Amino acid sequence: MSAARVRQAFADDIGRLAALRRAWVEEASGPIDDGGEFEREFARWADAEGERRTAWIAFVGDAAVGMLNMAEFRRMPRPGTPSGRWGYIGNVFVLAAHRNRQIGAQLLDAAIAEATTRRYARLVLSPSPRSVPFYRRAGFAAADSLLVLPLG
Repeated sequence: MSAARVRQAFADDIGRLAALRRAWVEEASGPIDDGGEFEREFARWADAEGERRTAWIAFVGDAAVGMLNMAEFRRMPRPGTPSGRWGYIGNVFVLAAHRNRQIGAQLLDAAIAEATTRRYARLVLSPSPRSVPFYRRAGFAAADSLLVLPLG
């Protein structure tokens, strides 16, 4: 079993990230033939997100096998208080053939380290039921102080 290498994603990784996102959806739904429209839309989305979103990508050899992204939210400034920031972790995915090898943990560790360096006030996420134990092992806990209004 080869060890994974995790690094921050760059502009030339957009195609790899789109391919992983497609693999994630198709794992659950089956193949989707959209003539490459998804990849174009993904590239537009990534460009629009700009510096507020950071992604990490995991490789085994030269193959991209996992990803994670973190969106940054900046609080409105308050007089007498330094502005604060927090991160939202999303889209954590590892290809099925590479799961249970600590790749997801490596991706999450990279995001936590960056959030710590950036001095974020917190990291939040919306886990799937299957992923809750994974995030709990990393130190995430239920947030009773947030309210949610589902809109769709």
